Amino acid sequence: MDNTKKKPQPARRRFKAVIDGQSYTIVGNQTEAHMRAVTELMNQQLAQLKKLAPDMTQEEASILLAFNAISDQLEKAEAYDQTEKHQDDETK
Repeated sequence: MDNTKKKPQPARRRFKAVIDGQSYTIVGNQTEAHMRAVTELMNQQLAQLKKLAPDMTQEEASILLAFNAISDQLEKAEAYDQTEKHQDDETK
């Protein structure tokens, strides 16, 4: 029998976002403030991409934005792993 307790999942919420002029309904367990912040940041970054490369299509800008986000996520995960490894080495 598995005695590990699972954390209760936060309630899933629907959030209406307008990203690059397109309306979306996002379902997630983050706060509305978090979803607004993500929407605002996405719109800022998409506007910056369009300013830097005005001939870029909406699809190209979206893919580049997603690529950059995943790249940042991997960098943060690697930094976290290094910090964890460093702390483990210090406790030995």
